[in-house]
Amino acid sequence: MKKILFYAMTGEVMCFQHILLNALDLSSAGHEIRIIFEGASVTLPPVLEEKANPLYIKAKQQGLIAGICLACSKALEVYQANEKTGLPFLSDMNGHAGMKSWIDQGYEVISM
Repeated sequence: MKKILFYAMTGEVMCFQHILLNALDLSSAGHEIRIIFEGASVTLPPVLEEKANPLYIKAKQQGLIAGICLACSKALEVYQANEKTGLPFLSDMNGHAGMKSWIDQGYEVISM
């Protein structure tokens, strides 16, 4: 089985829906999956929470979401809204969510 990290960058819900679909599908097939919100995608968690997006809720409940970029949350003024989601903030790369530790753990990174 593979270890895959989805590194979300865009702030478009439709794009992120495809990350969720693939993450859930691969996870159900036994792959180890993680999702990181980075860049403009950090604006999505409050939107997905508010709309109770079923794919997002399922991925969150299954522990597939590794966290949200701290620096981008602050820069895009969604820090407080993201804090309310209960997801961890990631800041291992100069305040941003880095890929290095995931690659070091054997994860293949897919950025969308």
